[in-house]
Amino acid sequence: MIEKNFAQNPPLPVLPMRPRDAHKGRFGTVLIVGGSLGMSGAAGLAGLAALRGGAGLVRVATPGPVLSIVAAYERSYTTIPLEADRQGRISLRAFEQVMDAAAEADWVALGPGLGRSLGLSRFVARVYSELGKPLVLDADGLNALARENGQLPRPAGPRVLTPHPGEFRRLVGSIADTRRPIEERWQLAQHWAREWGVVLVYKGHPTLVTDGVRCYFNTTGNPGMATGGSGDVLTGLIAALGAQGLEPFAAAQLAVYLHGLGGDLAAADLTEEAMIASDLIDYLPRAFRQYRNTFSCDHEPPR
Repeated sequence: MIEKNFAQNPPLPVLPMRPRDAHKGRFGTVLIVGGSLGMSGAAGLAGLAALRGGAGLVRVATPGPVLSIVAAYERSYTTIPLEADRQGRISLRAFEQVMDAAAEADWVALGPGLGRSLGLSRFVARVYSELGKPLVLDADGLNALARENGQLPRPAGPRVLTPHPGEFRRLVGSIADTRRPIEERWQLAQHWAREWGVVLVYKGHPTLVTDGVRCYFNTTGNPGMATGGSGDVLTGLIAALGAQGLEPFAAAQLAVYLHGLGGDLAAADLTEEAMIASDLIDYLPRAFRQYRNTFSCDHEPPR
């Protein structure tokens, strides 16, 4: 049985300092795939989080009907219009467009604001099983694969899945019911991460990051982060850290730490009740500074 033990956490990875002669290509390209009518903000949050997370270039691929909204959210990323269905969601016919764009990216994030449809379920399954690049799957990206039986397509490359307890239950079935003790659900998360060959970020208090062998219990975060869009921010941050060279477990581990630390800093200034998801992005610079300040010749990485 897995038990919460912060003292046994693996140390956080060290994000290398940036050389003075670095250019944007050195810090990776992230492709965010998401957004739909009514949920365009999710793609924008993920894109902006990837920028604040340090990615050199960020591109947001989103349905044509919401492109202008997503583009207006932030001027520092570029956008790609995707073919849409009649409800303003990404069409299955956009698959080749996405694969072409992904060929130019280092990491891909799929799911924020995606919506749900039969076509999207087929779209996500194809991306999951055919894309060789590292992929972060969140929100409706997870729901598109959920069969409540633990069966997922065989991944074509590294995968990071970021379910909250409800999404995890939809992936594996009633065995992961939230009425079960949290230790049992952590055990299941570790099992399925190993079974699927993925890094699993099981969100909660605390969030567990596991690849089926290693386990990291996050020490940061607060209830003020329980607000719409918080997961979209985490998705963009994981992809950004991966694009800068961290392996998938390390990228997820550092992302949940910084995400929660940004939330703690925001709560101290704004209160937990008044926090919104974009506050997490606004406080990421301070979170990075505090993380950096923990490193010196006399300090170990935080756990």
